Amino acid sequence: MSAAPGAPTAPEPALDERVASRGVLDRLARRPELGALLGALAVLVLFTAVDTTGSFLSLSGVARWTDSAASIGIVAVFVALLMIGGEFDLSAGVMVGSTGLVMGMLVTQVNLSIWPAIVLTFVFAAGVGALNGWLVVTTRLPSFIVTLAMFFSLQGINLGLTKLVTGTVRVSGLGQATGFDSASAVFAGTFGGGYQFRMSLVWWLLFTVLATWVLTRVRFGSWVQAVGGDQVAARNVGVPVTSTKITLFMGTSMAAAFVGVTTALRLESVQAGQGVGEEFTFIIAAVVGGCLLTGGFGSAVGASIGASIIGMAFIGIAYAGWNTDWSFLFLGLILFLAVMVNTLISRRVAGGTK
Repeated sequence: MSAAPGAPTAPEPALDERVASRGVLDRLARRPELGALLGALAVLVLFTAVDTTGSFLSLSGVARWTDSAASIGIVAVFVALLMIGGEFDLSAGVMVGSTGLVMGMLVTQVNLSIWPAIVLTFVFAAGVGALNGWLVVTTRLPSFIVTLAMFFSLQGINLGLTKLVTGTVRVSGLGQATGFDSASAVFAGTFGGGYQFRMSLVWWLLFTVLATWVLTRVRFGSWVQAVGGDQVAARNVGVPVTSTKITLFMGTSMAAAFVGVTTALRLESVQAGQGVGEEFTFIIAAVVGGCLLTGGFGSAVGASIGASIIGMAFIGIAYAGWNTDWSFLFLGLILFLAVMVNTLISRRVAGGTK
């Protein structure tokens, strides 16, 4: 039966935004990596333009800044997972030095060969990460406080114990250990002929792919995003919040151990203060890559792009002939800009208008 002429017609039902089709640009704008990718392109253009050596985009130049980025990116990928899960780890930097010292002590003081020492070093790192996670979930203290306490504890142990055992703040002589050559080839070797690309670049890419697969294809990745978005709601729907958070902290510590082992094998020695301060660089890379400080949003690819930006900056500033002290100003600027861009993107994802 048709409506009478002039009668008001019923409004058409609004289309649910969850099933509404979105354009390509709209979908891209919702990706956490977008801001980092645009920033990386801008930094690449900038340092190519100001390069005074002509080497920044050469294979040897790319080998240098990817080497710098890889040591940051390996840890930043797992820091990103932890931040997506709603937590921080301020002990990741000092863990680089701690694990290098543990391996060095096992080799030089206990006379273990390199490979058993590496295995025990990763066990040690997993234990520290598990302790961090357990303390966070049981005490309900902010992870900022718990891991800051671990930072100072490890820093004191590194300095005090190393000096007590060796008489210095340095462990050396790793190159004489059994198995050093094979371990060095796996963790700290080079490829690409005279261009000297480091194996850390390969490991960095592999870890990025692995972390991305976990976040997007594995149930654990859904748990990570759930506990970062709303821990109470996640627990109410059956997400194992405690084990998820502990696993994330273990991953961050073991990633730091990977960099610590790689650096020790590369230099054949370890300094007690090695890695201190790098925890902020890891967090900056993750934030630049799209991770929100409030958790629940971010990506491993974005963290790797953030590490690339930092690597390009560190090497690009030197190639430009600028004072390298400006590196820290650059880090501060990109951190501020990244937080601004990430906030805008997250508001768009949430459908906000402000």
